[in-house]
Amino acid sequence: VQLQASGGGLVQAGGSLNVSCAASGIILSINRMGWYRQSPGKQRELVATISSNRITNYAESVKGRFTISRDNAKNTVYLQMTSLKPEDTAVYYCKSSNPFTRLEYWGQGTLVTVSS
Repeated sequence: VQLQASGGGLVQAGGSLNVSCAASGIILSINRMGWYRQSPGKQRELVATISSNRITNYAESVKGRFTISRDNAKNTVYLQMTSLKPEDTAVYYCKSSNPFTRLEYWGQGTLVTVSS
């Protein structure tokens, strides 16, 4: 199983960035997928999740700015980030959760840096 996150980079405050997570070795369509982030010195925190039937959930800090989506045909989950703030700077990780087997997998993370 591999979750390959990509798309991170440096962006100015107020800008936008899209990150994606390509999955292999799992059937994405049956998994609940999530994006998490971790800043230096802080615990990893939930950013957004999307269920197999596309119900989404967002952290309060990103509601209205971030959008999680999934393309099961491409086995890929996306996170569109707009109106970025310096406090969004973090390594962003994707995670898969299989509701039947309870197996969970993490991607390697992609760094998003928002400059002020």
